[in-house]
Amino acid sequence: VQLQASGGGLVQAGGSLSLSCAASGRTFRDWDMGWFRQAPGKEREFVACMRYSGGTTIYADSVKGRFTISRDNAKNTVYLQMNSLKPDDTAVYYCATTPRMALSALRLPSSYNYWGQGTQVTVSS
Repeated sequence: VQLQASGGGLVQAGGSLSLSCAASGRTFRDWDMGWFRQAPGKEREFVACMRYSGGTTIYADSVKGRFTISRDNAKNTVYLQMNSLKPDDTAVYYCATTPRMALSALRLPSSYNYWGQGTQVTVSS
């Protein structure tokens, strides 16, 4: 499986960005998808995830109400729409995928088998 993340950039606080993650090599629709981020000097942290079916989503408390994860199985792509961005959202954002996993495990980086290369998001104050 290969994942290619894109869409990062520099934005002012309060602005929006949309990230994309294109998957290839497996039956995308059967795999759960997640977004994580890692700021300098910090551990990789969970942002959001979506079930393979698209019916269930989970968000970190820090992004709930501002970020939206979605997927288009026909395009093998998962998205992360980020609104009302804050300087604390500055990080490298990674998409990841795993075969169907227990919902409670989807917040853990160790649950994911494949990772994209990351895309930088910088939010200026």
